Amino acid sequence: MNPFKPQFEITAVLLERIKRIAVLVHELNKQAVSSIALSQLQTEAAAVSTFASTSIEGNPLPMTEVKRLLKQRPMRLRQSEQEVVNYNQVLMSLNDQLDAPLTESLLLEIHRGVTDGLLPTHQSGQFRLEPVVVNNPRTGEIVYLPPDHGDVAPLVEALLAYVQTNRTAMDPLLLAGIFHKQFVVIHPFVDGNGRTTRLATKILLAGLGLNLFNLFSFENYYNQNVTRYFQQVGVLGNYYDWAGTLDFTPWLTYFVEGILDELLRVQKTIERNQATPVTTLKPHHRQILAYLDEHGFITDRDYARLTDRAKATRTKDFNQMISLGLIRREGKGRSIYYRRV
Repeated sequence: MNPFKPQFEITAVLLERIKRIAVLVHELNKQAVSSIALSQLQTEAAAVSTFASTSIEGNPLPMTEVKRLLKQRPMRLRQSEQEVVNYNQVLMSLNDQLDAPLTESLLLEIHRGVTDGLLPTHQSGQFRLEPVVVNNPRTGEIVYLPPDHGDVAPLVEALLAYVQTNRTAMDPLLLAGIFHKQFVVIHPFVDGNGRTTRLATKILLAGLGLNLFNLFSFENYYNQNVTRYFQQVGVLGNYYDWAGTLDFTPWLTYFVEGILDELLRVQKTIERNQATPVTTLKPHHRQILAYLDEHGFITDRDYARLTDRAKATRTKDFNQMISLGLIRREGKGRSIYYRRV
């Protein structure tokens, strides 16, 4: 199988969006969120991702039911419920290994988790061994003929080699977008291709370096207009009629647009959760954080040199920031100092 060499152009629009995303990531990384608020936001983001990604594939459960299901975890599950629970479990496990290399074994592990209890064991976590077709969900007519099953493994291998070669050399937005579309094009599994693709894409998008990445639910953008998503990510006709000539540029423009939209949503979410008397940081709180960023730790004596606040008030400031999950106290007695969490 020949090496994978995607064709795309970095247009002015695409470049402008990439630059805007870089600035937004930088700004978001400076945001301080309390540990309590962060935990709540992460739970919400995971539910949104789970709902959106399964809804894209036709799962009928509404958001309220998805949240209830993820909270209660009943023993007996209908197929639609199993899809939701499976996706959420894989999503949560990936959040702990976002720096892992994207390998064939990891892709198969993701697919196995997504399709657990939904596909026969010989099809779950295994590349397909039979031909498949993609139908128009509305008309039922065949719209796409994916590559022969014998070509699946070599095509995936070529794609992963491209990812490995370019993971540090290419902007993570471009790399994640190219992987996303090409994996859908290959259609390596009997079922669960979309869910597996979106979860694997999450690993590559972690290369954006967003500290609050677990608040990020890029699947949500696709679910807002599923028809447009399928038009952009999918292809029509026979794979072999245009293999090697596909232009990824329109998809990349749409893909990056979705990432920007989601980052703006995260920004608004953080701002809402900081706009309360409990969590809003005052200038003296920001002085503490700035000092910690520069020196690594701060003592009460250091803080006294930064502000004219009384000792009891300074202690209250430290305690408030501890309660917000921003700093931690170390040492004892006169040797007490504070570090960032």
